[in-house]
Amino acid sequence: MTEKPTPVPRPTAGQLLAARGTTIEDVTAPGLRVLFCGINPGLWSGATGHHFARPGNRFWPALHRSGFTPRRFRPDEQRQLLDLGLGITNVAPRTTAKADELTADELRAGGAALTERVLRLRPRVLAVLGIGAYRTAFGRRTAAVGRQEQTIGDTDVWVLPNPSGLNAHYTLDALAAEFAALREAVQEAGPG
Repeated sequence: MTEKPTPVPRPTAGQLLAARGTTIEDVTAPGLRVLFCGINPGLWSGATGHHFARPGNRFWPALHRSGFTPRRFRPDEQRQLLDLGLGITNVAPRTTAKADELTADELRAGGAALTERVLRLRPRVLAVLGIGAYRTAFGRRTAAVGRQEQTIGDTDVWVLPNPSGLNAHYTLDALAAEFAALREAVQEAGPG
């Protein structure tokens, strides 16, 4: 079993340029164990239609190393997460080259829309991938990585580090350890 899957074909420069400002489809269903929530899609995701598609993004390796998936999935296999009770959405839907291109108003509006989505889908846990985006979207200036006191209806809220390769604060091992802490908490809670 190899850790490195076959790469998704690289988008052309024209495809990346055309992806700016587009949106991609969520991978969701009612009653998931964990709904992972990125900040917003990057250009690679916009061009391919797959979440966390840029090769330097560490979401897929961290998901596997933490024990959420039996092997490292490729971005184009994202719909298989549903069979494991996992899903993916974003705080802000607009595709950008970097998350810092989003305005605070976009993040707050995204937080409100995400709250409605979570109340409708009722996952056991919402895991927001990015502390800064979470703080802005939900008005929680002092939030830290880990389980939050806040819930959304019956859904627990966790904040995990941003898996972007641009996040130098966390190594892949440290990122996977944070994902594993969430997985262990979900397992301990039992079937939901």
